[in-house]
Amino acid sequence: MQYTLNDLPTIAKSLLDRYPAGTIYTLEGNLGAGKTTLVAEMARQLGVTEPTSSPTFSIVNEYAAADGPIYHLDAYRLGDVEEALAAGIEETVHADAVAIFIEWPAVLEPLLPPGVVHLRLEHAADGQSRTLTITTDQ
Repeated sequence: MQYTLNDLPTIAKSLLDRYPAGTIYTLEGNLGAGKTTLVAEMARQLGVTEPTSSPTFSIVNEYAAADGPIYHLDAYRLGDVEEALAAGIEETVHADAVAIFIEWPAVLEPLLPPGVVHLRLEHAADGQSRTLTITTDQ
């Protein structure tokens, strides 16, 4: 699916309508592909009113949504799954949440339950839009 920033609210709504509350979304793509921007829009639509940001240094950001917490993780700085376990990430990945978003998820994949929705964002060839590929492990 190809989209521009103007289409982002529609893309976010489509994802939220398609998958149930509690879904874990992984986001992969190069720097600047729009991972954090997509998470911010989805969080906004789930009722988050506070500003959202990339959890690159904090590893986990928690936001209050209308129906419960939303977790936004960035595993870029985690060296391996043991480091993730030591940081308590497994508890967050299995937490009762409205949604869990994980950027740079490769190191966390052994901790993820079934039913994860994988989002791959890439710059489109036209240089103006993005391409979103959606896969699930169901």
